[in-house]
Amino acid sequence: MSDRDVLLSMGFEAARVEWALKATGGRGLQPAMDFLIENDGKPVPDPSTVTSSSTAATSARPGDDVDVDDEDAEALKAVYGNKGGVEAQNAAAAADAAAEAKSIKCSECGKIFKNTALAQFHAEKSGHDQFEESTEEIKPLTEEEKKQKLAELREKMAEKRAVKAKEEAKEQKANDAIRRKSGKDMNAIREELKVKEAIKEAEAKRREKVEDAKARAAIKAQIEADKQARAEKAAREKALREGRPFPDGGGAARAPVAAAPVPSTASGVSGKDYAQTRLQIRMARGGQPYTTTLSSDATLREVAEYLAGQTLSVDVDSVNFAQHFPRKQFTPSDFSRTLRELGLTPSAVLIAS
Repeated sequence: MSDRDVLLSMGFEAARVEWALKATGGRGLQPAMDFLIENDGKPVPDPSTVTSSSTAATSARPGDDVDVDDEDAEALKAVYGNKGGVEAQNAAAAADAAAEAKSIKCSECGKIFKNTALAQFHAEKSGHDQFEESTEEIKPLTEEEKKQKLAELREKMAEKRAVKAKEEAKEQKANDAIRRKSGKDMNAIREELKVKEAIKEAEAKRREKVEDAKARAAIKAQIEADKQARAEKAAREKALREGRPFPDGGGAARAPVAAAPVPSTASGVSGKDYAQTRLQIRMARGGQPYTTTLSSDATLREVAEYLAGQTLSVDVDSVNFAQHFPRKQFTPSDFSRTLRELGLTPSAVLIAS
């Protein structure tokens, strides 16, 4: 059975076996097995790129010419004489052949190798650099020894695979822990962002409720002032019809109360100098109102531009504004007047159409 067949019977892939045999230069079963163990798990390269690391054996083969040492030749001449020179040389050659190196031995670990290629492979693998020639001949392995060797190699491979699997499991566990920690951190960040958004929304709603309450209070005050003005007007007209004098003192006393919620628009100057004006703009067709705060010196056209920026259904040049309390319709000529001049400070509700 060839080395290739033995490796295939151990369960190695054919491509890996070919790679190992070519890489070790066909130096035998042991180097190929060592190569397969060392490169377990690595991808098989292109066969055309694999180069052999084998070197020619330097041990002498039977039948090669053997040089006879000059000193040995002189000694043989002294024993056999000049006439026996040929016989002496043959005797010296036989002696050298008997002492011919059969193998190479590692002086550091005592292992014996068949040729220099195997010794070089051992030196590269172990780092040993002390070798010597040996007359001990390496006998071929018996079938039983081969089986024992294969069993040992299988055991080594199983141990190596178990260690590798254990390391991979440990690495996978560490990666899973990192992923879980990253997921927890991301979840914490998301929850924090949600809490901040909820706080902002709650604060915005609270401010809107406060502003709406103020606007409703102003509207109610305006309604009450309008009712009182209408009642006084009706009383005055009734007194005139009946020929009775109308008590101006009471009307004069009540006039400031009626005029307090909304500044007089006749003079064009508000009762107080408010720097900002808060507006709530409602669409005539309904929907969510728009609330903003502008400078009291801003014109009504700037209000129209703000509203046009909030909804595409409004055009600056065609939009109309009106006020319910007191009831008033603003004309295009009012667009150049300021909110202070129009008596809309400090707050007002406008209807846009």
